[in-house]
Amino acid sequence: MPLTFHWFLPTYGDSRDIVGGGHGVAVGTAGGARPATVAYLGQIARTAEQLGFVGALTPTGAWCEDAWLTTAMLSEVTERLKFLVAFRPGLLSPTLAAQMAATFQRLSGGRLLLNVVTGGEAVEQRSYGDFLDKDARYARTDEFLHIVRALWRGETVDHTGAHLRVEGARLSRVPDPVPPVYFGGSSAAAGPVAARHSDVYLTWGEPPAQVAEKLDRIRAVAAGVGRELRFGIRLHVIARDTAEQAWAQAGRLLDGIDAADVRAAQEGLRRSESEGQRRMLALHGGSRDALEVAPNLWAGFGLVRGGAGTALVGSHTEIADRIAEYHALGIDEFILSGHPHLEEAYWFGEGVLPILRSRGLWRHPAGDPVTEATASIPFAPRPARV
Repeated sequence: MPLTFHWFLPTYGDSRDIVGGGHGVAVGTAGGARPATVAYLGQIARTAEQLGFVGALTPTGAWCEDAWLTTAMLSEVTERLKFLVAFRPGLLSPTLAAQMAATFQRLSGGRLLLNVVTGGEAVEQRSYGDFLDKDARYARTDEFLHIVRALWRGETVDHTGAHLRVEGARLSRVPDPVPPVYFGGSSAAAGPVAARHSDVYLTWGEPPAQVAEKLDRIRAVAAGVGRELRFGIRLHVIARDTAEQAWAQAGRLLDGIDAADVRAAQEGLRRSESEGQRRMLALHGGSRDALEVAPNLWAGFGLVRGGAGTALVGSHTEIADRIAEYHALGIDEFILSGHPHLEEAYWFGEGVLPILRSRGLWRHPAGDPVTEATASIPFAPRPARV
């Protein structure tokens, strides 16, 4: 099965430096030199589409623009790219969410993917009017996805649960196709919900041995309810022609991080209720030392950024090798990003994807329109074949 790659839409702003925010970092810390306009995000989306990314993840939270509205606008400036819309089940009714997904599928030509985010930050959840504790939020997500799945099957739903109640709920038109559900969560409460309802289980970029342990655990839980899941991983990436160039860029990003900003971000992140966030913090402990936590896996992003805090750093070949290593564990989908997102998409798309294609691990979703023939340019050196 060929690998699937998704890119990322920075709906909080972009920069040549790391942009903080999310998962316990104070609202207002995100931003950057490039505002999250439709014009700029459209550039990123069209670039991702042209390079061969299948979709683009759009985050959710008080620190960024609304994912549903932003991607609906961007669907008009793209043709094939799918949108992995992150949303929080506790903030809207399951019937409305099912209806929104069906509408998005019809009007976009079936380009919706859904990333269910239960919510690991109590302070932010309360700002939206949600006062449940973490375990209760997962229980509510379980009920929510049960209702949504039934509605997508065309059923009339009556449900009275501990957290949700609907009577006579039904969609006038079901989504076609039904959008795949992506779900992440490292806590004990997350596993059963993922096993029952998700199509793709997501993990943040931990060292391979830790990822293998997590995937084995989720596989076992899913097998217990008679299901098999696909697996995906969320990572940043810094790919260059040589390893020295890639690590120099990582060093430049690190030099741009102020020690006071690290302390402030780490203080907020340590208050997070997210088990995944705790695992990210454990990789570096808030220290700038020993940030390469596995071969080519750099934890520098996590010093000031919540959520996914690690990056693959190295030459194009090294990055391809690490992707193949994760794939051997069972990872089929990769959700990637880099600062700035426009330029880094090109570095990865023009440097790493051709190597993976040559190994038979990837093909362009539009039929690989990039020809192997090289244009003849007088006096220009011929590019080395990978």
